[in-house]
Amino acid sequence: MTKEKIAVLAYSGGLDTSCCLKLLEEEYGYNVVTLCVDVGQPEEEIREPEEKAKKYGVYRHYTIDAKEEFAKEYIFRGIKANAVYEGYPLSTSLARPLIALKLVQLARELNAEAIAHGCTGKGNDQFRFETIILAKAPDIRVIAPIRDLNLTRNEEIEYAKKHNIPVPSESKKYSIDENLWGRSIEGGPLEDPMYEPPEEVFAWTKNPKECVEEEYVEIEFEKGVPIKINGNKLNAVDIIKESNKIAGRNGVGRIDIIEDRILGLKSRENYECPGAVMLIKAHKALEQLVLTREELKFKELVDSTYADLIYRGLWHEPLREDLDGFIDKTQERVCGKVILKLYGGSIRVVGRESPYALYSKDLVSFEDKDMDQREIVGMVKFHGLQAALYESVKNKNKK
Repeated sequence: MTKEKIAVLAYSGGLDTSCCLKLLEEEYGYNVVTLCVDVGQPEEEIREPEEKAKKYGVYRHYTIDAKEEFAKEYIFRGIKANAVYEGYPLSTSLARPLIALKLVQLARELNAEAIAHGCTGKGNDQFRFETIILAKAPDIRVIAPIRDLNLTRNEEIEYAKKHNIPVPSESKKYSIDENLWGRSIEGGPLEDPMYEPPEEVFAWTKNPKECVEEEYVEIEFEKGVPIKINGNKLNAVDIIKESNKIAGRNGVGRIDIIEDRILGLKSRENYECPGAVMLIKAHKALEQLVLTREELKFKELVDSTYADLIYRGLWHEPLREDLDGFIDKTQERVCGKVILKLYGGSIRVVGRESPYALYSKDLVSFEDKDMDQREIVGMVKFHGLQAALYESVKNKNKK
């Protein structure tokens, strides 16, 4: 069957993708199908693409609700892997492979010739989208009009005005990306590393100085995945939403970092990820209780590698699946409860229990006699033997 002259565009309804829509029609000669994948962004960001697609007369528009899939297959894997990159829980990068896969699926269904996105040539998302598309659909053309036509921001704005595409007002200072797992804020005055983020940039977290009461939260895990909050069993999406709500009202989850992008550029990034910070904190505390020292040491390396693969858009890399195998094995025993204390933007683990706990109160107690302390003497004598021999050799050779 001959492919139709169709391009499937990842569409947010914003300036970049709206310009891409018209560019694909005018410069590339495509009938444009727009796709919005719902991974937990605000309702208006789902409604706006639908309304604008209708207004601009696109060939067809699709909205796919992928929140549950995102929660179960991506966020929960991120929790099990304690997926943190350079100090922040991955959110935007965790959603991109899912969106890319939905683009490929729709392009296949429509027998489309091309898949398009609105990324520039300086950001991370071009890697995250295109590595998946090229791996899953190497026969489908990939187009990034803003990047491929080398458009500056001013050129883009002029093009938008010419085609009656709304241009964001000057009051919209920041670039914001939001999903179930987190919210990123960048651009505008935040590009100055010395500029303190004003309170107006935060939407999910209360100002910590206004959080005057402490709150205790109990989280229960089963095989590394949160299943209950304060004794209430919730589905995957709701447990993440509830975590965001609880941690957010306690001012937890604000992160301001200088981040190393895939290209090597350093960028100033601000994140709000209250639920992610809380759940990963609890998860790591439970791992400390049930995993051996050797498992924990090795898993730190695994977790770091896992996060790096996700950040760099390599979700489809076989190593990621290999690491999942190891992680899932360790998580068989990550079952139990963790109690957290939240107050004024801070979060502390104050209790934990598990049927698989390797902690023994009796053995560690100073009052216990089951373990004869005298039996340790020989072990202590030979602990650090090579270091002691080194000191002897070093001193001998100084003479």
